[in-house]
Amino acid sequence: MNLAGRGTEAFAGAGALLLAGGTLLCCALPILLVTLGMGATVAAWVSAAPLLVTLSHYKGWMFATSGAGLLGAALLLYRSGRTCPADPRLARLCAVADRWNRRVLGLASVFWVVGAFAAYLLLPLRRWLGL
Repeated sequence: MNLAGRGTEAFAGAGALLLAGGTLLCCALPILLVTLGMGATVAAWVSAAPLLVTLSHYKGWMFATSGAGLLGAALLLYRSGRTCPADPRLARLCAVADRWNRRVLGLASVFWVVGAFAAYLLLPLRRWLGL
């Protein structure tokens, strides 16, 4: 990996994690809590942070934006032609940073998939199963 691109990749990974976490907070976690019978918790949460209601109205845009952010981060992380420096110390640091970037991207992707499942598929699946 070129040293000039390291900041961009770290920013992309952190941004993807932030966006995926935002989709969990606004859209997936409230649905999951209500499904588990904790509606009073969601009501208290929404009264403390009313912005969550506004964000949940735009959950389609939230998931599209966060999905595009995850895709952009993956393209930066897995693009061809990435090399680490020749200096052994910098190469070791580059390999550690690359490993952590992949972990953060994987965690953000898991957040996004769980959020999409809870926001879009959980309720129709419950209705279809008759639960």
